[in-house]
Amino acid sequence: MKSNNNRSMVVERYTVTDRIAHTVHAVAMIVLIVTGLKIYTGWDFMSFHSARALHMIMVPFLLAVNWILIPYNIFSEGHGVFGKISHFTDHYIFGPKDATRLGGIIKNFFRKGRYPAFSIYDEEKGHYETKLHPVMKVLIVLEGTAIFLIAVSGIVLYKLDWSVLGLPIGSWILSIGGLIAPLFDLTAIQFYRILHLLMTYWFVFELVVHVGILEFDPHVWKYYKAIFLTGKEDLSDTHYSEFVEKYSRFDANKKEHKH
Repeated sequence: MKSNNNRSMVVERYTVTDRIAHTVHAVAMIVLIVTGLKIYTGWDFMSFHSARALHMIMVPFLLAVNWILIPYNIFSEGHGVFGKISHFTDHYIFGPKDATRLGGIIKNFFRKGRYPAFSIYDEEKGHYETKLHPVMKVLIVLEGTAIFLIAVSGIVLYKLDWSVLGLPIGSWILSIGGLIAPLFDLTAIQFYRILHLLMTYWFVFELVVHVGILEFDPHVWKYYKAIFLTGKEDLSDTHYSEFVEKYSRFDANKKEHKH
């Protein structure tokens, strides 16, 4: 696809803080998975002490990125309260348009049409309408839930009486676990240990889906380059992307009125 009047089609897909957040998130998650499984299974490639130390070092990085930097990145886009809400829902909430795209993706799997664009940039608005694969919008919600659960369970696995500013957070978490665990014939700490492990397996599964399936395609490698290095996307490459030109809607309306 070529732009009329030779206009540039290279746009900023990810800001510097977006790239920092994604890189730190990826590194922290991989280190946490590897060290966590080492602690649980007893793999002998590293000492228990080193694995635990690395595990605890990565925890604040992961939580700071997901609970501070990523929300900042999301809500720094858009103008005004309603603009920010609109940006959030368009980019991160699975909606009817995403369901349509997902239907097209499923049809494409059975060779019933072209793979639909999920990265759509509107030149007139000067920003992306959407830039996430529809399945990723579902995974984001599940990942956020999993990070919360693994953080909560990790607190009591780290220290039963952990507290902040005198607040007995660890005791509160144990009390909540004490209400749920008997349903599974477990103690509270057993329940949290299993929950922590299950969430680890979830992140392994998500990593496989995110990297190994959704993006196991040379045409999608451009997004790796964008999110880790340049932050830019060249929309003249129309694999999975669409560039809505500034006056395309106006021209289309003019043609309709002429007829």
